[in-house]
Amino acid sequence: MRPLQMVDTLTQYHRIKAEVDAAVIGVMESSQFIGGKEVNSFAEELAAYQHCKHVIPCANGTDALQIALMALGLKAGDEVITPSFTYIATVEVAALLGIKPVFVEVDRQSFCIDPDAIEKAITPKTKAIVPVHLYGHSANMEKIMGIARRHRLFVVEDNAQAIGNDYTFSDGSVKKTGTIGDIGCTSFYPSKNLGAFGDGGAISTNNDALAGLIRMIASHGQSKRYYHDVVGCNSRLDAMQAAILRIKLKHLNEYIDARIQAADYYDKGFSGQKGITVPFRASNNRHVFHQYTLILDGINRNELHEYLAAEHIPSMIYYPVPAHRQKMFESFGGANYSLPVTDWLTERVISLPIHTELDTEQQDYIISKLLAFTNR
Repeated sequence: MRPLQMVDTLTQYHRIKAEVDAAVIGVMESSQFIGGKEVNSFAEELAAYQHCKHVIPCANGTDALQIALMALGLKAGDEVITPSFTYIATVEVAALLGIKPVFVEVDRQSFCIDPDAIEKAITPKTKAIVPVHLYGHSANMEKIMGIARRHRLFVVEDNAQAIGNDYTFSDGSVKKTGTIGDIGCTSFYPSKNLGAFGDGGAISTNNDALAGLIRMIASHGQSKRYYHDVVGCNSRLDAMQAAILRIKLKHLNEYIDARIQAADYYDKGFSGQKGITVPFRASNNRHVFHQYTLILDGINRNELHEYLAAEHIPSMIYYPVPAHRQKMFESFGGANYSLPVTDWLTERVISLPIHTELDTEQQDYIISKLLAFTNR
């Protein structure tokens, strides 16, 4: 059996080595390392894949979120509603801009922001909602967009973990997550479903005016070289990463299918086991399984984590401390929040290896060891 890893990027690379190597050498021979054909072509191809008008590549997913809030004109004192059960980048960028993150509860099944909690948190200072499609499952975008329309709020989707997820609305229409709100933000961190060989990110929108502004902000606020219209930043996806991502984008649906197949296999292995809840899948969205995350009840999560490590099985706890309990948010009143579902989940979730190269022999070993622990 091959050694187990949370994400096996090396074996995945070996499967597409000839394509990737040729693409990388092509960039080196062109000497066009910043911008140019590869970056522009990747943006066009990702836009076509997502069925959206504009994709603006940038340096990483965190920059994508920051630039999105800047493009919407949000300023110090404004409020954005966001889950606390998320990676810190989602809310860190708001605080960085002086915007107040207002933390709300998540749905216990999907791990995503609870639309009912959003409605209750809206104040005259609220300007945007930032739903997170956590672990690859979509937030309830139909309800969220309805709330946004009623209250005239922007929606910025944190799609870093769910690229390729198809969300089906009640009228039968289908959209990719990251293209439903005003702006969608994603990350190409190497472990992501569409991962670069370094860092990278992208911003998606169907709004022409926003797209133009986002492009300016990501390039020092300039409309043309040396003419700076707005305060911006320097956030670029380099050509080498774009060339690699162009290759991997062609395989993205194949990668998603492999992850779903692995998740199905885990589901069967854990079926009916007391104290283990397998990941929820809403019927109206294609869970792309960036993570395969169990909820444990009556099982010591930390002891299991250590036991699996001793058996050479990696596992991860995403996220042990929710954002509202982080020291960095004390000045935003983080300690005053009561989010019992969020707290309950952070004490019980554990993620198992899931990636495109996971085979059934490896999964059988993981399942058998985990069940040996829970049934002892």
